[in-house]
Amino acid sequence: MSIRTYGEADADVSALKNKTVGVLGYGAQGTAHALNLRDSGIDVLVAQRPGSPNHDRALADGFQPGSLADVAARSDLVIMGLPDESAAELYEEYIAGGLRSGCALGFLHGFNITFKFIEPPDNVDVVMISPKGPGSLVRSTYRETIGVPALMAVHQDATGRARDIALAWAAGIGATRAGVFETSFRTETCADLFGEQVVLCGGMSALMLAAYEMLTTAGYEPEVAYFECIHEMKQIADLIYEHGISHMREQISNTAEYGDLTRGPRLIDTRTRETMRILLAEIESGQFAREWMEENRSGLKCFKTLFELGAGHDSEPVGSRLRQHMPWLRAATNNE
Repeated sequence: MSIRTYGEADADVSALKNKTVGVLGYGAQGTAHALNLRDSGIDVLVAQRPGSPNHDRALADGFQPGSLADVAARSDLVIMGLPDESAAELYEEYIAGGLRSGCALGFLHGFNITFKFIEPPDNVDVVMISPKGPGSLVRSTYRETIGVPALMAVHQDATGRARDIALAWAAGIGATRAGVFETSFRTETCADLFGEQVVLCGGMSALMLAAYEMLTTAGYEPEVAYFECIHEMKQIADLIYEHGISHMREQISNTAEYGDLTRGPRLIDTRTRETMRILLAEIESGQFAREWMEENRSGLKCFKTLFELGAGHDSEPVGSRLRQHMPWLRAATNNE
């Protein structure tokens, strides 16, 4: 079944004209949405805690940051740019009581709606615009009149205009220039968590470290193991990002391609696929979400321990030492 796609001809940013959009949180995505919407002629308010670096950045960008409660109560579209793990508590304490009937509650990710940590009242629209790129890219491509593709979902249409509001939001940040793909909160959430855990973060990190450990345990120099199993991942990822897997295979050597085609399926075998199935089931059932929220309530003890173990891995100082031989990496970082 083909997903429905919207472009500039399908959206009218004027649906947000003469309305106020409140962006709650001035992190990377919040910054991009607030600035892009303002540049699109929309009245934008920002909520950000005083004394934080993000508060100072919002001031420097010309906003006068207010409190969560004040901004939410004054806004026709309330964009939740808050972390998944704290959004529900902040919503209950500062936001829920001030939502106006007929306003729209907007999300960048479906987590809290999908797993019912946030349950909005029946008299508000509930929509999602989830750009498929970091906030810095959402901002830079907007300024270049290009845009980043986004997923869109309508969870609740109280006014009969929820889709129009969501598309106006997407147009205001530049996403309709690239394409807006309609899905559901649940689909976005489960697919996003699965991708993060199995491939993009969890699977990739675990695979690289396991391969590094395999080579070093077998007597290969750590520097060589780091180059071959960790450092060069970006080169392959960039080829896939720009043109797809088939193009990547065309660009690597025939030897590498043959090894890819014949050995990759042996690595990702039936046992690995079964583990993937289990992880997806944990996501779909809400088990992972409940575990993550409980971890936050208990002070992140396990989270911090695992992070420290990872930061102390033997590959970390090796990578740091090798990056000293690549001054272009430091130059790129300094230019961000």
